[in-house]
Amino acid sequence: MARTPPSDPEALVEGFLRHLADERGLSPHTVTAYRGDLDDLQTFLTGYYGTPDWGWEHVDRLTLRSFLGWGRRKGLARSTLARKLSAVRTFFRFLHREDALPANPTRSLRGPRRERTLPAHLRPRGMEALFEVAENRAAENTLRGTRLLAMLELLYGSGLRLSELHGVDLPALDLMGDQVKVLGKGRKERIVPITPAAARAVRRYLPRREETGAEPHRGPLLVNQGGSRLSRRSIQMEVRRLLESCDEGSEASVHSLRHSFATHLLDEGADLMAVKELLGHASLSTTQIYTHTSRERLRRVYREAHPRG
Repeated sequence: MARTPPSDPEALVEGFLRHLADERGLSPHTVTAYRGDLDDLQTFLTGYYGTPDWGWEHVDRLTLRSFLGWGRRKGLARSTLARKLSAVRTFFRFLHREDALPANPTRSLRGPRRERTLPAHLRPRGMEALFEVAENRAAENTLRGTRLLAMLELLYGSGLRLSELHGVDLPALDLMGDQVKVLGKGRKERIVPITPAAARAVRRYLPRREETGAEPHRGPLLVNQGGSRLSRRSIQMEVRRLLESCDEGSEASVHSLRHSFATHLLDEGADLMAVKELLGHASLSTTQIYTHTSRERLRRVYREAHPRG
């Protein structure tokens, strides 16, 4: 990248965002999140310095600590502040590496300790109730009903992220081998097994998909009435309505199905490393949070193993 004068903060931000999209291959959604965090930093710095005429070379560790304090006063959660600091660190590392700055002010900056919150998930009985509703709707043999059951089977049966399900194309789906290729975070591909029930649900849905005019063996798996790819928002709304139809799912989200997938596997004794690979986590520490939700498994092990259990 050609060196940009430090007096042009916005040009350096744009160069960084192009680097994320073009060289690191991050998704548009992730790049937009970085932009939002850096916009917040720029807004703070303009107020902090009392002028819009500042450069990134003016920013030091004390200034960034003040930025975190500004975020706390605005009522931002620790997890949000930690995410913003992560974006800022990545940005300043980029500037330093590209010789746009002589030093990286975030090198010794400590961030807020993350709150370890337990992921929301449904119990097995709650999932059974959810599938009962979805099966009844699929029995109507409509595009929406059969599509909803297929979505639920893939989200819970394979632990897919919303973005991963949204991006699935028909060639990536192997119904004979019971597996699907998905594009996860950081544009990393992985092959995930699907359940026989998911394969049946997809086969049930495909004739309704073809009725929309979508190509039989190509294009997106999930389509709308016009045969175009179903939007993330539409997937989210359809699944959310299904969750609201069940008592236990009223406070859950689409992502809760992925949490339920991981928790139920661990409850049944699945290996933590295997669950990590299935979820597509880069770090085992990300997967370990699910061990805190597996109390029933610990109680069962205690009762079965302890002499006085």
